[in-house]
Amino acid sequence: MAASRSRSLIEPDGGGLVDLVVPETQRPSKMAEAETTMPKLKISKVDLEWIHVLSEGWASPLRGFMRESEYLQCLHFNFLRLSNGSIVNMSLPIVLAINDADKAAVGSSLNVALIAPRRDDGSDSIVAILRSVEIYKHNKEERIARTWGTTAPGLPYVEEVIAPAGNWLIGGDLEVLEPIRYNDGLDRYRISPSELRGEFERRKADAVFAFQLRNPVHNGHALLMNDTRKRLLEMGYQNPVLLLHPLGGFVKADDVPLDVRMEQHSKVLEDGVLDPKTTVLAIFPSPMHYAGPTEVQWHAKARINAGANFYIVGRDPAGMSHPVEKRDLYDPDHGKKVLCMAPGLEKLNILPFKVAAYDTSINKMAYFDPSRAKDFLFISGTKMRSFAKNKENPPDGFMCPGGWEVLVKYYENLQANEAG
Repeated sequence: MAASRSRSLIEPDGGGLVDLVVPETQRPSKMAEAETTMPKLKISKVDLEWIHVLSEGWASPLRGFMRESEYLQCLHFNFLRLSNGSIVNMSLPIVLAINDADKAAVGSSLNVALIAPRRDDGSDSIVAILRSVEIYKHNKEERIARTWGTTAPGLPYVEEVIAPAGNWLIGGDLEVLEPIRYNDGLDRYRISPSELRGEFERRKADAVFAFQLRNPVHNGHALLMNDTRKRLLEMGYQNPVLLLHPLGGFVKADDVPLDVRMEQHSKVLEDGVLDPKTTVLAIFPSPMHYAGPTEVQWHAKARINAGANFYIVGRDPAGMSHPVEKRDLYDPDHGKKVLCMAPGLEKLNILPFKVAAYDTSINKMAYFDPSRAKDFLFISGTKMRSFAKNKENPPDGFMCPGGWEVLVKYYENLQANEAG
């Protein structure tokens, strides 16, 4: 009989969660200071998503946009070295780009105010202060090459965010003037690392296993998640809890939108494909890079800060098709291999999973058996979208009916809008 396990949650990177949101009592004075004494920089929607990530401690112990020393460590080593000599994983640069005019406006100022279109009428609002700033060169080609392993045209995050960005980076300590809210009906799912830890404690979880996704949940995903819980119970854990954690920031244009995905995920829980009693559904606010083995380290590291001590990883995590050639951009096995070796992730248990496909001999999703490969049907995201667009039902047992209805309705509306 397996021994029972301790119920304490994994320690955040750096020993404690960073919280960069200014206490409510200090907000009026900080706002007045920002409005009257600081140069102001306009930020983009993706910049605001990164402020959200930083403010809640997903990137702990990072306390703001990276200064040059942090940027170089991240870019070249995929980790940050702390003052005590220990290291924490950090594989994606979290930086704020500015142009020549912005740089001139900052001048010799030590602190700057960051403004974004936040209000319903689109008017600007000061969302944060960046203190003790440092400005340094933004070498885009080096950043792209080291993050993606290629400078090929067509990388979504590069084209949308980096290419139009300025040639300078500004780093500093961040003070966020109020919690980031999007008022899109989904804020209740945007649960901070601190709040998630509180929920896991409330549920008396002795293990937390995280599943990152940016696609609708099909029964193959559910097989992996349910099997993981079974494995953890066999290992001696009494109450493993699943963190079902779809990515909520920037995604490429042909990905299913967040609101549709969240509705579909909710149907999966309603239909009992996953157990609501042992599942926490929440949004991970990070933008998506599609940077494969480099990015999957960030996805895993952030879940440590949310309290997860197990991370499920499958084929080609955070990957995409090559933007120019007809092949995958990354080796589909490298993501899980890198996670098992990544510096600073040693305390996280990596759970590589087998490939799931539709088994035509039993009419349901099952683990692929190479000895009878002809019995298996692989339904890609592209194929799934094709089914939904053409109002064709997938094979029985591929996805719960309620979840499938959500996708069909989305593509019907999309085609109607395109026709209009």
